[in-house]
Formats: sequence, structure tokens, C-alpha cells
Amino acid sequence: MTELPASGTAPVKLDVPQDVLDHFAKLGVDPGTFSGGTLGDRMGIRIVEASADRVVGTMPVEGNQQPYGLLHGGASAALAETLGSIGSMLHAGPGRYAVGVDLNVTHHRSATSGLVTGVATAVFKGRTAATFEIAITDDTGRRLTSCRLTCALRDL
Repeated sequence: MTELPASGTAPVKLDVPQDVLDHFAKLGVDPGTFSGGTLGDRMGIRIVEASADRVVGTMPVEGNQQPYGLLHGGASAALAETLGSIGSMLHAGPGRYAVGVDLNVTHHRSATSGLVTGVATAVFKGRTAATFEIAITDDTGRRLTSCRLTCALRDL
């Protein structure tokens, strides 16, 4: 079980298979990678719930803005891929891991401040692939972005 810090709350426990942790540890990869790695740390991504069916995470708008002061579309994409990849990895199970192969992001509106929340919901969980739909909303619950991520599931 890997404990990841959630902003201002108790750590979130991800049921990451031990052999997956061991495999990546041999490569020098920190278990925190499963919450977004160094990019996720820099962006302030925090996982607040995680299972093979649903992953929820937050990210501050501040620090993730483009020059006009709006939430950067690439930041939304990074949040979406992080959440969907975690769900796919948890679905893959022991001896397997997930890699993103297709990401689709549609921006409906933007945010200029606050915290955005992404909810990744499994729509397909197969033997060799998993697909998640990710909805990103602002502090008031308005949808900012709709995403879809497909990950290939590979053997270690």
C-alpha cells in the first residue's frame, strides 16, 4: 500500500501492487510518481481518492496559468492524464503497468483562480487497454474540460 499526501488531509492509500513498486524502485522511480511524479508535484496535483473505477484529484489554478491569466490547457491535460493513468495502473494489477496512448481534451471554459477538481471514471477496463473519462470542474462545480484517456496495459 502506498500512502500519498493529500493536501490538508490524511494520506490517500493507493493499492499499488508491490511488484510494480519494486520494479520502478529498481529504476530509481519514487512511489510518489503514481500521484503525478515531479510534474505533478510542480503543478500541485493532489490525489484525494483512487481506485480502479474512479480517481479524484485537485490542482490549483495559480501557478498553472498561461500568459493571459487563464488556466493553461496543457495543465488540464496533465491533470487528466495523471488521474486516468493512476486508474489504469490500479486496474492493470500485479505484474503490469499502464502507459497513455491517446488523450483527447476539449476545453469548454477556463478558470482564473481557485482549485480545479478532476474526476476520472472508468469507461472500459480490458486486458490490454483501459479508457477513462475525466471531467474537470471549477470551485463552483462548473465543467471546464472534458477528457478521454486510453492507456495500454503492459507486463513488467
